Amino acid sequence: MQAETAATSRAGPAAPLLEIENLHVHFVTSRGVVRAVEGISYTVNRGEVVAIVGESGCGKSVSALSIMRLLSKPAGRVARGRILLEGRNLLELSDDDMRAVRGRDISMIFQEPMTSLNPVLPIGLQIMEPLLIHLQMDDARARTRALELLQQVGITDGERRLAQYPHQLSGGMRQRVMIAIGLACNPKLIIADEPTTALDVTIQAQILELMKDLSQRLGIALVIITHNLGIVARYADRVNVMYAAKIIEQGTADEIFGKPAHPYTIGLMRSVPRLDLPRTKRLETIEGLPPDLRDPPAGCRFAPRCPFRIERCAEPVPFLEIGPGHRTACHRADEVAAGKLVALAAPPAPVAAAKTATAKSILEVEGLKKYFEVQIAGQSAFVRERATVKAVDDVSFTIAAGETLGLVGESGCGKTTVGRAILKLDDPTAGAIRFAGIEITHASPAVMRELRRKIQVIFQDPYSSLNPRMTVGEIVGEPLGVYKLARGAAAQRERVVQLLEQVGLFPYMAERYPHELSGGQRQRVGIARALALEPSFIVCDEPVSALDVSIQGQIINLLEDLQARLGLTYLFIAHDLAVVRHISDRVAVMYLGRIMEITDRDELYANPAHPYSRALLDAAPVPDPRVERGRMPRALKGELPSPLTPPTGCVFHTRCPIAGDICRQQVPEVRELKAGHIVACHKA
Repeated sequence: MQAETAATSRAGPAAPLLEIENLHVHFVTSRGVVRAVEGISYTVNRGEVVAIVGESGCGKSVSALSIMRLLSKPAGRVARGRILLEGRNLLELSDDDMRAVRGRDISMIFQEPMTSLNPVLPIGLQIMEPLLIHLQMDDARARTRALELLQQVGITDGERRLAQYPHQLSGGMRQRVMIAIGLACNPKLIIADEPTTALDVTIQAQILELMKDLSQRLGIALVIITHNLGIVARYADRVNVMYAAKIIEQGTADEIFGKPAHPYTIGLMRSVPRLDLPRTKRLETIEGLPPDLRDPPAGCRFAPRCPFRIERCAEPVPFLEIGPGHRTACHRADEVAAGKLVALAAPPAPVAAAKTATAKSILEVEGLKKYFEVQIAGQSAFVRERATVKAVDDVSFTIAAGETLGLVGESGCGKTTVGRAILKLDDPTAGAIRFAGIEITHASPAVMRELRRKIQVIFQDPYSSLNPRMTVGEIVGEPLGVYKLARGAAAQRERVVQLLEQVGLFPYMAERYPHELSGGQRQRVGIARALALEPSFIVCDEPVSALDVSIQGQIINLLEDLQARLGLTYLFIAHDLAVVRHISDRVAVMYLGRIMEITDRDELYANPAHPYSRALLDAAPVPDPRVERGRMPRALKGELPSPLTPPTGCVFHTRCPIAGDICRQQVPEVRELKAGHIVACHKA
């Protein structure tokens, strides 16, 4: 019946461009067969933007790689199903025919452009390659077309850029190059797999506005794979929600966000902190983990984590039609859609304004500078010249005991360098850092050894920051042994168990290795290790940016609970403005090595005084299609200048909409607009 319907639709005038029918993808491993995708079906029309959302491991990227026939072999294979592009089954094509389809009819934009672009080839050659292969252009025509593509994706000075290599471009420019390659042969379908995860909010807005515009103007169908619900709300026409290898809800963006009919979808929506709503005391979370796809349950796969589960949930779940084009796989979908069931929990009540920092300062940073000497290409390929990168340039702030200071800004602005200087992982070029009244910039190794007990760090990527050859118990227990804080092996094991339970992990996990844990569990191990020495101050360097939204909420709640219970102080470095607003008491905004603004959290989000702070807030999407439709696209223009050659005067003037002559000539003084609100702007 489904095939007949598909055939009928293809014969009609509004036939879908892409049709996925009952797709099953398996991976054969030494520990069993992983059913990575099971029975998913959806369509994509010409000029339409379809989003696929869900937690890591749910099958989003595998389904996209199946369309491109890029599954890793021999482990990955399509067990059954059909993938139809204009009625042509891609799974039946020969390898040669499929190579002709890739790049010409379907192109894919991958998550990390630096690993997708060839580092030893200039970008001009990489853009020209599909033109030479698929369209049989000569070099001159291909080069002309490459220049047109660079202009189309917003890269100026094309002649010079064609000769540059990927490492010579910013992250935003590299992603634009990937889009240019994807557009080269005027494809009918573009698959974008987390195209903006590695980008800052301002560059993310530029890239997505560009892709949406190209989709509408050129009639290109766009499939966006992402876990950023704000992006989905702003750009998607229709949404597929995946969980544990299956699509559990389909509908328009308005239906999915406005009237979600599956408990998992409701949980996702409520896990995301929002800038357009009052701040709540705690984030909603989805507790538990997805099932093992080697042996998934026969019934609803979300049932073990669902607050609405009943006995019937152990039975297979059919797809139910809630409304025209709105379908979901839930036995209680009608009740959920009708609002008869209480939502996952009553929304937490809004909290009062951020607490005023009346406690004594625990950390004081004064005039901090950190410069790096680097080598760059000179006039000749055989000559290298030295240059200075001013990563941090005259940064000052204080943090009170028990407070959380959020530090935000684009990649390359110096946020992490500030954190490393505080941790004494980098020696400052100039300035002073005082912790609990002790000057640490020139402290001796003996003094620093003792201070490191009080200053700890939680890193961005828990997988690369945990030793893969050590068990969780050894990782958490190592600092206890180094500082001799436990008397004997038994006392150390007991303390490790206490730390694991403190961060919400089971004692038996001490015997596991990092690769045997989920991303959220690994991050909890990193937190447990940081707590082992009973610190009073923790640098949190992007601690949730690599996590799914549901896991992200768990970690943020954990950090807040630990702060309340143990009296911790945080420097919270991040680029997600909604997360920073939720957890921080005050916020500092950095741009190109300098502080632009510091103020109370609520004051910054309600009345930003610096144009850059306003630009960051304007660029952040809100996970609500109705709100997003009422907002004009306000992507910040231009690229972040190179720290090798920062602009004169105010470093933001090259992208500032209100910059004047004084901004181009003089560095603005840092001044206090009112008590506690500091800004560096001539026109604040």
